[in-house]
Amino acid sequence: MANTIKLTGKQSSTKLSNLLDKILANSGISYNLGGWRVVVNWPEIVGNKIGQASKAIRFENETLLISVPDSIWRQQLSLETDAILEKIHSTPGGKAVKKIHFVS
Repeated sequence: MANTIKLTGKQSSTKLSNLLDKILANSGISYNLGGWRVVVNWPEIVGNKIGQASKAIRFENETLLISVPDSIWRQQLSLETDAILEKIHSTPGGKAVKKIHFVS
């Protein structure tokens, strides 16, 4: 097997998280996992004010779907999309998110 990771003797001190990251990367899952990490960590990424007024619902096709309470929030956050994407891209796995779609 070309993608086999062999652990023997003292070499097995590799961190489990590093091993898991390699397995996910080899399977192609890690890219989508990055987008879902953003969904889970949305309030921490965008801060209290935006985090309390909105909710990350889904990540699909490189697009993050965000629910907001009304058209005013939708318009305001649409104007801040570039700044929000910068914050997202600075988090682990955040580069998987290419677009944000706000819905009310």
